[in-house]
Amino acid sequence: MDIRQMKYFVAVAEELHFGRAAERLDMAQPPLSRQIKQIETEIGVLLFNRGRNAITLTQAGEQLYKRVIAILAQIDDAILEARRIGQGAEGRLRLGFVGSSTYGLLPTIVKSYRAHYPEVNLGLFPMNNARLHRALVRREIDVAFARPALTDSEFQTRFLAEEALLAAVPDMFQPGPGDRFDPGSARGQNIILYPEFPRPSYADFVMSNLESKGFTEFKRVFTMDLQTALSLVAIGEGVCIVPASVATGKRNGIRFLTIEPELDKTALSVSHRLDEQGVHVKNFIKIAQTVARKML
Repeated sequence: MDIRQMKYFVAVAEELHFGRAAERLDMAQPPLSRQIKQIETEIGVLLFNRGRNAITLTQAGEQLYKRVIAILAQIDDAILEARRIGQGAEGRLRLGFVGSSTYGLLPTIVKSYRAHYPEVNLGLFPMNNARLHRALVRREIDVAFARPALTDSEFQTRFLAEEALLAAVPDMFQPGPGDRFDPGSARGQNIILYPEFPRPSYADFVMSNLESKGFTEFKRVFTMDLQTALSLVAIGEGVCIVPASVATGKRNGIRFLTIEPELDKTALSVSHRLDEQGVHVKNFIKIAQTVARKML
């Protein structure tokens, strides 16, 4: 039996009248009768007792009716599920992100996306830039929040927001005039950089930024991620150059100082593969851009 024949059988089983079943199916009665006879021939059993004035289901027909109803319900559910996934209402979205993005736009973007698409399974994976790039190439994630931006001919990248850089310093640190941090005063100080590898990374952006301003005499201390870097700052191991949004997350033992002279700004971007045409990614990017515009 194919789906069409199942529907013929169900109509007759529920109406127990070929004429009414044919009218319900918007077809003539003789073709419907032939279809039911063909089904019985293929299965090898009678499904209906045909009396002079009425028809009834045989025991085999009753059992088949129960099974066919369940099968058609499953088919309807599968079609609905496929349609909802195609419309972006269900399914999954895998999001990779750098740690610093959790202090700025990312939480608001995720909250807004969940409000619009609560049935989508959203996977969140913290990574550094090199891992984000590799995961996007390998299709292990669908969207990547990166700093600095990922560059690849296979990616579509959109810039969401620019941020100034601040100095995260130990709370006992003696700032310069105006409660500001002068990178020139960092000579001989530890500058805590992250990640240590793989490279290039945000660490290289900070180092090239400092060096372009003529600040080269500092000790480099590498760690794996932002959280570890901030922990080292809090215990007095050095200074860390961070995006301004990081200052919104207060931590004991740390002060955030404006850098003067000002360094180049850092930008948070969102990337996906050019050949990714799924509606989930499109919906997420649209929400990310809307949230970014409102928060700027």
